[in-house]
Amino acid sequence: MTPLPPLAALDVEFARSLPGLSPLTSFRLDRIDGAEGLYALRAVADEVRLFVVEAAVVASGYAPPVTAEMRDEIGAASEDIRVFVVANPTDEGVFLNLRAPVLLNVRTGAASQVILEDTSYPLRALLGAEDPAPAVA
Repeated sequence: MTPLPPLAALDVEFARSLPGLSPLTSFRLDRIDGAEGLYALRAVADEVRLFVVEAAVVASGYAPPVTAEMRDEIGAASEDIRVFVVANPTDEGVFLNLRAPVLLNVRTGAASQVILEDTSYPLRALLGAEDPAPAVA
């Protein structure tokens, strides 16, 4: 897979609030220099910041299903979607939430966090361990 070029700073509007962050829906996505695929997602109306990383950079086998309904929610064709996962730094390492990817329409900034029903995708996958994504059949 060819790496995608980094995104420029982008205003992001979620279709609905992220779990635990209600009522926030407006964010700014900024690339973090020196860390491939890593971005800060900052709330516009609050001092909330999340780290997200492009899934393709850190989990080569990660291919969560993206349905037509998910694409419609953010008004995106398949080629306009980038998949991110939330990265949680801890003293034990950085953990990725592969069960709840963030889908981003890179043309408009529309986004949605999807909660996958497939339990083979872990809530806490350690970055740097063997590929944290389940194999794609």
